[in-house]
Amino acid sequence: MPLPDPLPPRGRPGPDPSQAAIDAVLDADLTEGASTGTGSTDAGLAGSKEFGRGAGFFTKLSTGTGAFNILGPRRWYYAFSGFIVVASILLIIFRGFTFGIDFAGGTRLEFQPDQGTTVSTTDVAGVVNDAIGVEPDAVQTVGSRIQISSEALTAEQVVAAKDALTAAYSPEGGVSDSAVSETWGGEISQRALIAVLVFLVLVAAFLWIRYEKRVAAGAVVSVLHDLVVTAGIYSLVGFEVTPATVIGLLTILGFSLYDTVVVYDKVQENTKGLTSLTRRTYPEAANLAINQTLMRSINTSLIALLPVAGLLVAGVAILGSGTLKDLALVQLIGMLVGAYSSVFVAVPLAVDLKLRDPQIKAHTAKVLAKRKADGITVDADGDVVARTGPAAGRPGTPVPARRAPGTASNPAAAAASAGLKAGAAPKPGVRPARPQGKGAGRTGRPTGKAGQPRRPR
Repeated sequence: MPLPDPLPPRGRPGPDPSQAAIDAVLDADLTEGASTGTGSTDAGLAGSKEFGRGAGFFTKLSTGTGAFNILGPRRWYYAFSGFIVVASILLIIFRGFTFGIDFAGGTRLEFQPDQGTTVSTTDVAGVVNDAIGVEPDAVQTVGSRIQISSEALTAEQVVAAKDALTAAYSPEGGVSDSAVSETWGGEISQRALIAVLVFLVLVAAFLWIRYEKRVAAGAVVSVLHDLVVTAGIYSLVGFEVTPATVIGLLTILGFSLYDTVVVYDKVQENTKGLTSLTRRTYPEAANLAINQTLMRSINTSLIALLPVAGLLVAGVAILGSGTLKDLALVQLIGMLVGAYSSVFVAVPLAVDLKLRDPQIKAHTAKVLAKRKADGITVDADGDVVARTGPAAGRPGTPVPARRAPGTASNPAAAAASAGLKAGAAPKPGVRPARPQGKGAGRTGRPTGKAGQPRRPR
């Protein structure tokens, strides 16, 4: 014959099935994302979020639990980025660039001073100007050699400048000269522009295939933002634009795109199957994705900037001005701008464009309506922080606190057992409380059928 159900321990009432059902309903929103396998919610996210709210800045940053509302003030990001883009365009138009001899064309003179001799670039420029009456465009030290760049000179001017430098410094090996035509410089400029345009077209095509058109538009605008701002900084400071600058510019555009794609992948993971749920809106899932990848973006940028800064120091302090300095300089500026745009331009723009999708718009309205009906308050990632759901038809009544497992659901029983130790006799005048729920009222002595002896085990 079947054995009876085990009895609950003496003095401890068994679980209440009705209360267990209520607890399951109250916890439904905390497990909805994880149970559907959308990747929107990690295991233990609720506990981590509670810990993150009371933690310090760096703890919040490293845990990535969504403690920062990054997408909330995105209109301010648009205003700031729009301002620096417009300022950069105005600088490019009215101030222009300082093109190197490879782009502008001209004449280059070069010599190596005697060992142990200190040569001032200002004095070298004065010697050339006194000899031919033309102010050099640039005089710089490249390694142990002095390099002078100027506009295109005639043969007589080249000879006069070389004789003046030889008389002033008596360089070993004499003074060499080379000429770059403006036609060749124009061809280099045209090819550099074509390379940038081809890069942008390929990037847009890849993102269109990998994600969709709205997300691709956000990434392309971010890359254009990096290009224009970096060019504006070059125009403002007056850095010389050389072929190495173009190479470095293409490199930092690729770095910016990589950082953007990392965040986009996390957004796609968090929003998979989003429209079938009512826990998060699209902006909230994207904000969580940025929080989860923010520390990675910072670490990647810092690790990439350290060797670039080393190249810049080596190019200026050790080797002098030259190709290495031009390459490191544009990479340093571009990586800083790219790290900013991948978080504060690309993703916010993609989110706002995505909200124009009718399906996403309808889903957002559905989620907000459900929260309003349930009296739920959420944070920037869509996680519940407060709940004032309706009770007995009166909205605004707080939901009863959840009862811990194993506690009595009968208030009278709870009051009667308060202050009693295990095994102690009940207080005088207090009626003992009986167990509630399944197994209540059993005597603890299993019996068989009437009139039949109990079989031995």
